[in-house]
Amino acid sequence: MKINVWNTILQLSKERGVEPAIIVRAVEESLRVAAAKHFTHNEKVEIDFAPEKGELRVYAVKKVVDDPARTDTEISLEEARNIDPMASLGQDLVIDLPSDTLGRIAAQAAKQVIFQKVRDAEQEKIYGEFAPRLGEIVTGIVRRVETDVLVLEVNKTEVSFPVREKLPLDEFSRGDRVKAVIIQVQRGPRGSLIVVSRSSSRFLGRLLELEIPEIVNNLIEIKGIVREPGERSKVAVLSRERDIDPVGACIGPKGSRILAISQELHGEKIDIVEWSSNPTAFAKSALNPARVDEVNVADNEFKVLEAVVADDQMKLAIGKKGINVRLASKLVGWKILVKQRSG
Repeated sequence: MKINVWNTILQLSKERGVEPAIIVRAVEESLRVAAAKHFTHNEKVEIDFAPEKGELRVYAVKKVVDDPARTDTEISLEEARNIDPMASLGQDLVIDLPSDTLGRIAAQAAKQVIFQKVRDAEQEKIYGEFAPRLGEIVTGIVRRVETDVLVLEVNKTEVSFPVREKLPLDEFSRGDRVKAVIIQVQRGPRGSLIVVSRSSSRFLGRLLELEIPEIVNNLIEIKGIVREPGERSKVAVLSRERDIDPVGACIGPKGSRILAISQELHGEKIDIVEWSSNPTAFAKSALNPARVDEVNVADNEFKVLEAVVADDQMKLAIGKKGINVRLASKLVGWKILVKQRSG
């Protein structure tokens, strides 16, 4: 049977970014589906498909015998002669799927299978492209605004930006550009799912890497990040070089580096603090911008620390609605109680 599908296959390949070989295999599978509706005795179906030449043949081979014992591989002389009047006993009879049946059944089956196979291949390609980019910052264009999610286009791929992953002051409309970090890439029944976030600690971490070369070059290590998105963040850093001040390097001259990041986060306050393996020293640093006189262990078993501050530092240490001491406690991993210095 002569068919003209090669140009169609090439066009599909170009449009969908899927290798022609994958589409050819999908066509062959669809032909097997079509053949199963015609050859009903579990025959071994052969497919000769050379799309470049426009050649297609679907057939089964059966031996002509007097008394068929296996209908999948044998056929009676009477039945054989209905197909080929010149058939004879002992002959291997080639039974072609009729061209009209092939055209009618295969067209529909091919359409369904090709669509699914191409879609599967597309989704696998998307997964393969984005899985290694987990944790990377991307910039997408808002294509749709739905009730609980914004759909972005990143590299011609739809990406989900859930409303819960926005910052409180984020307002985006169709056509707006959105900078966010990839926090999830997974295969699903409806294809690959890619989720991005602006409220994740990963987003702040990546912004710090983009703005501060010492972090990218491993001269400064980020030991921990805690956030209340849009309000305040605390970042613990450690210098790997004695002559590098990790806090000063991250803040930058006149606060220039941290200011650029804060502006991206709609003015979110970012405290850069020096990490320490000693929880009391770490807590003293983590309560920045408050000046802490001393920190003592109140309960070692339940990990409770007591921070002593001057009267004029109480509000700063606790922070608005308790945000400063709450974030400091999360960063250190100990509950911190703020106590006013007596006397």
